[in-house]
Amino acid sequence: MRRSRRRRKSVQAYREDGKTIVLIPAHFTRAQEKRYVESMIAQLDQREQRRRPSDEELMVRAAELNDRFLGGVAVPQSIRWVTNQNSRWGSCTVGEGTIRLSHRLQGMPDWVVDYVIIHELAHLLHSNHGAGFWALVNRYPKTERARGFLEGVSHKR
Repeated sequence: MRRSRRRRKSVQAYREDGKTIVLIPAHFTRAQEKRYVESMIAQLDQREQRRRPSDEELMVRAAELNDRFLGGVAVPQSIRWVTNQNSRWGSCTVGEGTIRLSHRLQGMPDWVVDYVIIHELAHLLHSNHGAGFWALVNRYPKTERARGFLEGVSHKR
């Protein structure tokens, strides 16, 4: 928790490097601090839970993205979260039609996760990163924004 003399009323919370940071006005009493910290942590947990879809929800989302941006031709057999990918955001085994997404994406904005799903779906059709692959990926309107976001996250590490 961080107290700020500049803050008058507002309270803010965010997660950074696995820690929860709560910013509160310096004048708050211990009772106010306790109440706001508990409330802000609960709000963060709810927001992050919405951003952590289950494997089944990932499959539904992949189908929607496939239909919307790839004409329904990239159909995965499965898509799931994995915890053993620390150097890449996702991977695709073309022969099996399986897609795996790094657990590090959980909690990131939906449009970033959607980009990684589109990227891996495109690999079902093009196993390399050639022009045909990027033509498909670039159908997603937030491709450049998501790539920049992920580069920033990678750089921060």
